[in-house]
Amino acid sequence: MLIVDDEVEHAEAMADALRRPGHVCTIVNSLSDAEEELRHGVFDVVVTDLVMESEVAGLRVLELAKQLQPEVETIMVTAHGDVPTAKAALQGGAYDFIEKPLDLEVFRNLVNRAAETVLLRHRNTALQGQLDAAYGFEGIIGESAAIRQVIHTIRLVAPSNLPVLIRGESGTGKELIAAAIHNYSKRAERRYVAFNAAGQSETLLEDQLFGHVRGAFTGADRDREGVFEYADKGTLFLDELGDMPLAMQAKLLRVLETGEIVRLGSNESRRTDVRFISATNRDLQAMCKSGQFREDLYFRVRGAEIVVPPLRDRREDIPLLVQHFIGKYAAELSRPRPTITGPAMMRMVGYAWPGNVRELLNVVQQLVVMVEGDAIDVRHVPEHVRSDETDESPAMRSLAGVGLDKLEKEAIRQTLAMTSGNREQAAGLLGIGERTLYRKLKEYGLR
Repeated sequence: MLIVDDEVEHAEAMADALRRPGHVCTIVNSLSDAEEELRHGVFDVVVTDLVMESEVAGLRVLELAKQLQPEVETIMVTAHGDVPTAKAALQGGAYDFIEKPLDLEVFRNLVNRAAETVLLRHRNTALQGQLDAAYGFEGIIGESAAIRQVIHTIRLVAPSNLPVLIRGESGTGKELIAAAIHNYSKRAERRYVAFNAAGQSETLLEDQLFGHVRGAFTGADRDREGVFEYADKGTLFLDELGDMPLAMQAKLLRVLETGEIVRLGSNESRRTDVRFISATNRDLQAMCKSGQFREDLYFRVRGAEIVVPPLRDRREDIPLLVQHFIGKYAAELSRPRPTITGPAMMRMVGYAWPGNVRELLNVVQQLVVMVEGDAIDVRHVPEHVRSDETDESPAMRSLAGVGLDKLEKEAIRQTLAMTSGNREQAAGLLGIGERTLYRKLKEYGLR
């Protein structure tokens, strides 16, 4: 916490009130000292008197805080007569204001709320960073409404123990969404175990899930725990739930209802405590109606549901993904990062990507490996990708009825993404001047 007040005793009183719950406080008594601290220190919350030395210096502190540490929250302390100015400060980005004389309990609660806001923002940023960092988490990169909804739902369900069902086509990143839920849950320090139920016989599946005792079958020369026991106190992710045989569905339902497993060859029940997350690329509701999937199990596993959109339904995210993968694989190959031309990017955006992000990743990896020179052009794009983009493609048909202002905004946003924010290159690709681009950025609120 940074406390800015030219009245030393008042500043100390505020600091004492905040130190009791454990906040670390730095006190300065002038605008110049505040600027010095903001330039060289790191703070979550700034508490500043609005008027210091007969000047409205608090507004300058707010301005400096937003400029030097954009994530910080600023609280204005004001006398009754300065309330209109303090309210104006809210328009300038202040978190809140509080009037003198201070009710220290109210003051402490206000600062705590501001600090919690910053902490939540840091956690959300960390979540996005983790989703972006490892193989496959790139499937969550994007600014589309569909992806924002996925991220939002992850944040909502992660702290709970609700079972989660993740639905989506192959290659959309379902397993990595499950891992993100685990990493931001109360079980994050415990094991995360991923298991794929596809293509296994009923006996093998039961053995893998619940384990066996010695002598349960030929070759069972020792006891072995299954993944439910191995994941005890942690998270178990079961992929391809829709492929599970009906008989195994009944056994899985019993485990989820009772929290107990029975190893193959044993009559002894064993307690297990797991957060259960499952995924499927099938329509489980339709399977319930046709008798292929148990309805009671369906309702049990669907405590919360996350639907992962296919890449063709979030084409506006493709330039971001392409740029990310180019950087990733160029770094892995220790080679200069190639650029990608506008026409090449348009072919990538126009393709339907039936294999979703996994397919896009493989194509970009191929491009980075095979390209000669410093730019990926249309001729480098695989034939099946560039031949799919036509006037009748879904990408073109989806433009019907869209307002021109929205089209222009999206064109600018995607072009900036494909040029990694280089405004000169973006303006050239868009066929406009840099000054026009700058004006459009302000008009549409783009950065």
